[in-house]
Amino acid sequence: MSKSRPRPTFEESLKQLEEASEKLKAQDVPLEEAISSYREGLKAYQQCRQVLDDAVQQIETLTREADTSEV
Repeated sequence: MSKSRPRPTFEESLKQLEEASEKLKAQDVPLEEAISSYREGLKAYQQCRQVLDDAVQQIETLTREADTSEV
């Protein structure tokens, strides 16, 4: 049975995204490395987006609960 890696934190994913972006900005990056960096950046972006979406949902839920408890 393989152990799944824990989901990276938002900060870890953001750092990965920034690193991939910096690699892509370099002018002397071979095509295969650029594609690999793009793929890594896209994965990191998706992870960041998921964390942010989850946070928005939690805030909306907490806001609704607070609004209904005031009534």
